[in-house]
Amino acid sequence: QVQLVESGGGSVQAGGSLRLSCAASRSTSHCMGWFRQAPGKEREGVAGIDAYDVYSYYADSVKGRFTISRDTDNNTVYLQMNSLQLEDTATYYCAAALAGYCGRWSDYKYWGQGTQVTVSS
Repeated sequence: QVQLVESGGGSVQAGGSLRLSCAASRSTSHCMGWFRQAPGKEREGVAGIDAYDVYSYYADSVKGRFTISRDTDNNTVYLQMNSLQLEDTATYYCAAALAGYCGRWSDYKYWGQGTQVTVSS
């Protein structure tokens, strides 16, 4: 099985930055990504990345502000979040897909426990 553990969440003011990290119990050799869920809203895909750290995918709402990267040797994925907005407040989940297309959110099947990100004015 794949176990994913997120870290790096916290509270920041609007315009600030956070860097999330996710450690996987083993290499997925395929896709890793980040999802988020705000209270009363559905879980949504935020970013995804391929096994070779070449192709990345982003939700329109975070393009230009968030950057996903992956260390395949260490089975770690990161999400650098800049220019954070109030709307970014959510629980962020690390995710993995063992097969499929990394830009298709439904292909992600494994999830971490989540880390809270709160953005205030």
